[in-house]
Amino acid sequence: MALKHADLPYRPCAGFMLVNSDGLVFTGERINKRAHGFWQMPQGGIDAGEDPQTAALRELEEETGIGPDLVEVIAPASQPLKYDLPEDLLGEVWKGKYRGQIQHWYLGRFLGSDSDINLNAHDPAEFHAFRWVKPDDLPALIVPFKRDVYATLVEEFGPLIGSGN
Repeated sequence: MALKHADLPYRPCAGFMLVNSDGLVFTGERINKRAHGFWQMPQGGIDAGEDPQTAALRELEEETGIGPDLVEVIAPASQPLKYDLPEDLLGEVWKGKYRGQIQHWYLGRFLGSDSDINLNAHDPAEFHAFRWVKPDDLPALIVPFKRDVYATLVEEFGPLIGSGN
């Protein structure tokens, strides 16, 4: 019997939109072959008993080497955002246990420099390259099924980003 979206729960997840002093957003290019050529912000699963902000900061540090001492948390998103996996990924991603993710996002300012970034801080690494991009460019860089989430984040966090605040 084929898996159906409606039969599966959402995976709890936390993500971090990290902006530098120029108002640009950190993105990493995924190592994953299926996602090669796509860029995303740091994000990942929330561990049992972990609050979303702690998870977002942990994922940021694991994926970029940027510790909480180099981040000023500006704001959480007003609500969690969901996305569904495409049908062809349902049984493949997360061992087929989830239909997609419900994501708790945070906006924060990077207080360090590019030399503080270490994409190999965690084994295995998630990203093999990073760059800073304009917020409005984010939705076009992510895999298509996550674009609505990124567009919503840009709309909500955009007024808070500014440059050099």
